[in-house]
Amino acid sequence: MKTQWLTLACATLFSLNAIASDSALLKRGKYLLEGPVACGNCHMARGAQGQPLPEKGLSGGMVFDEVPFKAYAANITPDKKTGIGSWSDQQLAKAIREGIRPDGSVIGPPMPIEFYRHISDQDLKAIIAYLRAQAPVSNAVPKSQYHMPLPPNYGPKLGKVTAPARSNPVKYGEYLANIAHCMECHTPRDAKGMLQRDKLGAGGQSFKGPWGESISANLTPAGLKNWSDAEIANAIRNGKDIQGYPLKPPMGFSFYQTISDDDMKALIAYLRSLKPQS
Repeated sequence: MKTQWLTLACATLFSLNAIASDSALLKRGKYLLEGPVACGNCHMARGAQGQPLPEKGLSGGMVFDEVPFKAYAANITPDKKTGIGSWSDQQLAKAIREGIRPDGSVIGPPMPIEFYRHISDQDLKAIIAYLRAQAPVSNAVPKSQYHMPLPPNYGPKLGKVTAPARSNPVKYGEYLANIAHCMECHTPRDAKGMLQRDKLGAGGQSFKGPWGESISANLTPAGLKNWSDAEIANAIRNGKDIQGYPLKPPMGFSFYQTISDDDMKALIAYLRSLKPQS
């Protein structure tokens, strides 16, 4: 009887630990998706005027009509026919971090795969867990069209990926900037559309939409030299410039509002460490 009681107690403890672990994983996934990674900034369904439709979740359809491509954000809800419901966790992980779909095809821009390659194993697990927890929404999205060659891959197959220690704010801030793909918009591109890595963070990209035209800001110390940390945080979270004027999309202010104070400090520390670019 004593042995049976101990077995039951151990099983109960294991179950409670598993529930706590799953809860922590979902909490982290929610923070990442609805915060720094800001998946909904592209994958949230949109109305005729481009307005977000939260009730349709991450069912995609947003169009990116550029000279080299006309791309549609994918349905990343667990719908089995039109979303990612039939994909395994491994297939979903490879799509997010390596840009390869289950059928072997390559995911093209504007999905920032080269930055998502930095997502740690644990954070990737949390993101997938949270995607699995979403309500499935049926929404067949058109196939993206590319007038440019896509790479066969975005780099060698990844092994174990870990996040830097939070005790190093600059390195952890760099990690956050990567998974938030800040430099995808805030780095100039060459004539072929490739990021100019020697000008990381210098800004200058043009984005046209219902808001008119916006030009990405210089995030290096040259561009932020007159900004306090509080002003930078306010710009990221609330879309207000140093004088309090509203900034324009496609910056995902509504998502970045949820970035924690500690993460914001790390992110700003990283921006302050960048090579100044004029």
